[in-house]
Amino acid sequence: MLFMGKSYRPYDPEQEFLLPPSLREWLPEDHLIYFVSDVIDNVDLTAMDAVYGDEARGQPPYDPRMMTKVLVYGYCVGVFSSRRIQLRLAEDIGCRVLAAGNAPSCRTSSDFRKLHLATLEGLFEQVLKIALEAGAMKLGRIALDGTKVKANASKHKAMSYERMKEKQQAIRAEVRALLAQAEATDAAEDARYGADRRGDELPEELQRRESRLKKIREAKRALEERARQEAKEEGKTDSQVQQAQPAGKDQYNFTDPESRIMKGGDGFVQGYNAQVAVESKLQLIVGQYVTQAANDKKQLKPMLQVIEQQSGLRPDEALADSGYCSEKNLEHLETGNESGHVIDAYIATGKQKHGEYRQPCPRGPLPKDATLVERMKRKLQTKTGRKVYAARKTIVEPVFGQIKQARGFRQFLLRGLDKVRGEWSLVCLTHNILKLYRLCYP
Repeated sequence: MLFMGKSYRPYDPEQEFLLPPSLREWLPEDHLIYFVSDVIDNVDLTAMDAVYGDEARGQPPYDPRMMTKVLVYGYCVGVFSSRRIQLRLAEDIGCRVLAAGNAPSCRTSSDFRKLHLATLEGLFEQVLKIALEAGAMKLGRIALDGTKVKANASKHKAMSYERMKEKQQAIRAEVRALLAQAEATDAAEDARYGADRRGDELPEELQRRESRLKKIREAKRALEERARQEAKEEGKTDSQVQQAQPAGKDQYNFTDPESRIMKGGDGFVQGYNAQVAVESKLQLIVGQYVTQAANDKKQLKPMLQVIEQQSGLRPDEALADSGYCSEKNLEHLETGNESGHVIDAYIATGKQKHGEYRQPCPRGPLPKDATLVERMKRKLQTKTGRKVYAARKTIVEPVFGQIKQARGFRQFLLRGLDKVRGEWSLVCLTHNILKLYRLCYP
């Protein structure tokens, strides 16, 4: 009896396509790349075209719309490095379909991001307004928060103002010793060989120390200018501004001078304070920017201005943790804007320890001379206040988890405050695109 084995489906790795394949048949119609492509097709990228102008020399550049789609898709799926994007363009079907077979190098992608950073930053507002006009959300309740994101710099490359003064004196002493040694060597050689040297050559070791001394001087001047600027912002007199000096522990980073030492969830980091405002329905980011401030005390007013600027709307309610609480901030909330729109705020007045029982609202009226902070504390002790404020952690905190944990964005790739703001805008843009995509394809 002849036994017939199991038959298999045809498998021929050397088989060539008999007809040209359609790229759109490689992925399902509801794939993320098609959503990204549709979104970018509906934004204004004329500023990118203006950069290239009518220049006819050299090879034609890649289509800016294609480059933008690939970059945005990369940020959506947690691929931020230009080298990893280049690898995806060779191995990932989604990237290959989106690029329509184009394969820009990592240098091309990196240069494109830097060249068009201002336009890419503006895409956040464009996409946000598309969502608002489509009726995807209304700006009612929002929650504010900030997170520390590591800069593209090591905190070990920072030096305090006090340490700079000590190091400057030590290097000066070393330079003097090396100069004396060089003069003695020159004198000995002149006596032995004759005075036929130019006499202006510096030993390599002395050149290194002179270079370090120059960098430290520049860093000291930058810290001193920063101290004067801070004194000016605090409203001090001109004489006080001129006499302002940095504190001994004020830090300057030689890799990214605009970054700051900040306390984050994992200890102290060299980074920036990234701020977001999130609406409660879809968890869309409706306002975002980056600051050098180590805490959030002075960020409430700027964030409300950013929300109005980027979304064109003013929220009805604002929830925030104790980092935003101050008399000045609460006073600003009660004044409203030019139209008289007052925001109903729920801002914690102090940190609550884990497992600590929140005190119930005490009986009786508040004293007439109660401060705004005391009034806010009483407001959050009410049943309604506790319920409303409890929603904060379900609105804004998951957004940072989705950005930092799910997509893995924990460090900026670019350096300098302006560039970092552009990169954070790109991160928030892609967060909103993902939210809208999941709304359309649940």
